[in-house]
Amino acid sequence: MQKVLAAAGIASRRASEILIDEGRVEVNGRTVTEQGLRVDPDTDVIRVDGERIPPPRRHAYVVFNKPRGVVSTMDDPEGRPTLTEYLVGRKERLFHVGRLDTDTEGLLILTNDGDFAHKLAHPSFEVPKTYLAEVAGVVQHKTIRDLRRGIRLDDGPVTPDSVRLVSTTAVRSMVDITLHEGRNRIVRRMMEAVGHPVRRLSRTAIGPVKLGALRSGELRDLTRSELGALLDLLND
Repeated sequence: MQKVLAAAGIASRRASEILIDEGRVEVNGRTVTEQGLRVDPDTDVIRVDGERIPPPRRHAYVVFNKPRGVVSTMDDPEGRPTLTEYLVGRKERLFHVGRLDTDTEGLLILTNDGDFAHKLAHPSFEVPKTYLAEVAGVVQHKTIRDLRRGIRLDDGPVTPDSVRLVSTTAVRSMVDITLHEGRNRIVRRMMEAVGHPVRRLSRTAIGPVKLGALRSGELRDLTRSELGALLDLLND
């Protein structure tokens, strides 16, 4: 156990022994106080202070802030900018999980882990996604309440996980929307249905992974905490 925690960058072996003595380590839901316990980091669920420690990385997991106008593909017959242009220098052959419309910017996750990608993209896992929409007009609080209760689109009803009015001016509003379904252009169609067409749209989060200060066109590796939290979502 101490070796696994040290390899994960949690603490030195000696400090890991102290964590175990203090009852802060769990394996498969059971608090461990035994020193030298043998574990398999690939199959055992290990937590320190409740935070899941992912297995050793044999794959790459990357957060990318996709610029507006970039196509969510690796090549494009029309010659438009693609994701490939932003992956120069990466040794791994990465592919994107899901996609964003060309005119939508923001968070994409790229990986070379096929099983992880399948689960993250599959609607049955209901991973929430958060968007910040700049829309035309002044959105009223009644409209926000209507959106929260759910509205009907031409392909069925949609009820967001949350909707929040961020700000308004005389001509536009900023609305934060979280939902766990990925129907085509769902946010744009929702706002169009309530009379506030989207002018600009950015995805700011996928589950526990947030765009934060990552600039447009930049990428970074998922942190240990982000990957562990995502694995919890996908394995529940």
